[in-house]
Amino acid sequence: MNALIGRGGGISSEGDPERAGMVHRLDKETSGLLIVAKTDRAHRILSAALAARRVVRRYAVMTWGHISSDTLTIDKPIARDPRDRKRMAIVNKGRPAKTDLIRLARFDAGDLLRAHLHSGRTHQIRVHLASIGHPVMGDDVYGGGGGRRVAGLPSKRHFLHAAWLAFNHPMTGKPLDFRSPLPEDLRNSLSVIAGEHALPAAVDPLSAFRFYE
Repeated sequence: MNALIGRGGGISSEGDPERAGMVHRLDKETSGLLIVAKTDRAHRILSAALAARRVVRRYAVMTWGHISSDTLTIDKPIARDPRDRKRMAIVNKGRPAKTDLIRLARFDAGDLLRAHLHSGRTHQIRVHLASIGHPVMGDDVYGGGGGRRVAGLPSKRHFLHAAWLAFNHPMTGKPLDFRSPLPEDLRNSLSVIAGEHALPAAVDPLSAFRFYE
C-alpha cells in the first residue's frame, strides 16, 4: 500500500483503510495480478463486477500429484477451519466456492493446471486442491510443502500465479485484458519439474502450454 500511495495519482478510500484501493487480494505466497481502484466510484463498480462474476480470473498452478481427469470442477463450500482459525477448510455450512481446472501439462511430480475461479473465497484454489489429495506444490499450510524440494521452489513459496485478468473498464466499459508471465522463480521451478522436457529459456511457458486459449 505504501508503494501504491508513493506513486501518486490517487487511490480509492473504499473498504478497509489498511487495504485502500484493493478490489481483491492475493495470498502473500502467491504472485501475479491484482486490481487496484484509483477512485471510490471505480472501486464500487469493480467490486460489484467481481461479485457478479464479470471479472475473469485465471491462475497457473502446479499440483503435487495428478488430478483424475484433464478437466475437473470442484464445487465445495469453504469456511474457517473450526480446529485452526488460521486455515480455511471444506465446511458443509461454509460459503459456496467453485473452481474449474484444466490440465495443461502432466509431469512425473504433478500437473500444470489453469484454474478459473467462479468465487473468491480465501485460499480457494489451495483448499480445493488439498481436498482432493493434490495440494499446490510447495504449499506448507495445506499439505504441499513436501514437494518444494522436488520442484526446486524457494522457501515460503508455492506454485500459484495469478496470470490472467479480464474485465470491463469501470468508466468506459472497454474490455481490458491483462496477462502476467510466470516470474523467474516459477519458471525455474517448472524447468526442474519438467527435467529433460524443459522448454528453452526464450519460450514463454504459459503461451507454450496454451494457458491463454
